[in-house]
Amino acid sequence: MTTAALFQSIFASLPEIVVVTGACILLILGQFVRKGQEQFLVWATVSVVLIAALGTIMLSGEVRPAYAGMFVTDRFSVFFKFVFYLATVLTLLLSQKYADIEGIGHSEYYVLLLFALSGMMIMASATDLLSIYVGLELTVLCTYVLTGFLRQERRSNEAALKYVILGSVSTGIFLYGVSLVYGLTGTTQLDGMTAAVTGDPLDPGLLLAVVFIVAGLVFKVGAVPFHMWLPDAYEGAPTTITAFMSVGPKAAGFAVILRVFLNPLVAASDVWIIVAVIAVATMALGSFVALVQDNFKRLLAYSSIAHAGFALFGVVAGGADGIASVMLYLLIYSLMNLGIFGTIIMMRNGDFSGEVIEDYAGLAKSHPGLALLMLLYLFSLAGIPPTAGFFAKFYVLVALVERGFVMLAVIAVLLSVVAAYFYIRIAMVIYMREPNRAFDPALTPLVRATLALTAAGTIGIGLFPAWFLRFAQHAVLGG
Repeated sequence: MTTAALFQSIFASLPEIVVVTGACILLILGQFVRKGQEQFLVWATVSVVLIAALGTIMLSGEVRPAYAGMFVTDRFSVFFKFVFYLATVLTLLLSQKYADIEGIGHSEYYVLLLFALSGMMIMASATDLLSIYVGLELTVLCTYVLTGFLRQERRSNEAALKYVILGSVSTGIFLYGVSLVYGLTGTTQLDGMTAAVTGDPLDPGLLLAVVFIVAGLVFKVGAVPFHMWLPDAYEGAPTTITAFMSVGPKAAGFAVILRVFLNPLVAASDVWIIVAVIAVATMALGSFVALVQDNFKRLLAYSSIAHAGFALFGVVAGGADGIASVMLYLLIYSLMNLGIFGTIIMMRNGDFSGEVIEDYAGLAKSHPGLALLMLLYLFSLAGIPPTAGFFAKFYVLVALVERGFVMLAVIAVLLSVVAAYFYIRIAMVIYMREPNRAFDPALTPLVRATLALTAAGTIGIGLFPAWFLRFAQHAVLGG
């Protein structure tokens, strides 16, 4: 690599370098922060993310390949990086009071969030199967540790252990697929793999390789049959980390899936049939199992599985419209899911956990404003108009119908009706029941700001969805 190419690569990956450098500096400075001054860590971490976001804006004007074709900064990656920035900043704002209550506000908590963010950013920009693997491992290693951050709680340790074991298996499956691709094509670059489709018929070994790679990736988004880790991890992890995992790593997984599915090798392998089956099974399992959950975090875990299934329908639709619909879906899902988790985090105060659905009985009578916010997020997750969640699902359905997958669209609508039931059940507990006991919500200014931002986004995108869809389409076409 020449000096000019090296400098070009460093410039293209400047946001990632900022995040990693900031994490390393924060790891050292965190040792000098005294107890009671943890707020410094929150704002220092937010500052690092905002500087990285500024760098991303500077680089968003053109396509910038880097590191011998293993990395690229383009509009597609920029879109996802801003979803990651949004998820990380809102998680940090929600963390200040919650980390105090749980006693986890150490510098390592914020450093691991930054390293996880850098891994997700690498995944969004990776154009080589090995660089995808590096970003993926950096993300999951950090989330393994963060899942078990409540060291004194057995369920947190158990959740982390299950996540590590099943995550290792999925990584092995993914790497086996990568090794097959390299053995059969002589390259791991997504663009270089295009030449492999010129053979007629397509090598069965390549079909097997694509299946393994897809299997390794769907684990990361919590799709069936690789969903087993998700309910336990969501329930056992600190609620702020559950909120982060439900949005950031999931969006990063979809970023990789979409970039891989743009490859002619995948298109020629007709793997969309497998993904269609996975999408139906994922949404069905998530919707039906959520009906019998009493733990709010576990219910949202199955809700997350169902939403992953719906987003996979957009992957099946393919084309610019299908990909744009998935990107818009992930942006909207990030806002409404962080909002609903923000209300759970707000309920955690003293000995009041807010993790059981019964904890919200009569919330409308004791705290009507908070009840209205929860109703907004629940309606959006259910896909009820005019919230943003309705348009997230609508554009995926439009993409399916335009590609001729009418039956899949019908199945998606029917399963959405099932999913709407358990959201409405929570709304009934909030509005139709008497309060069990009085409680004082942990409504700090930062939590208020987070809830206001997510509510504004949920309403704003619902009122002006076309603008945000054009933004996603521009990111695909200018990719």
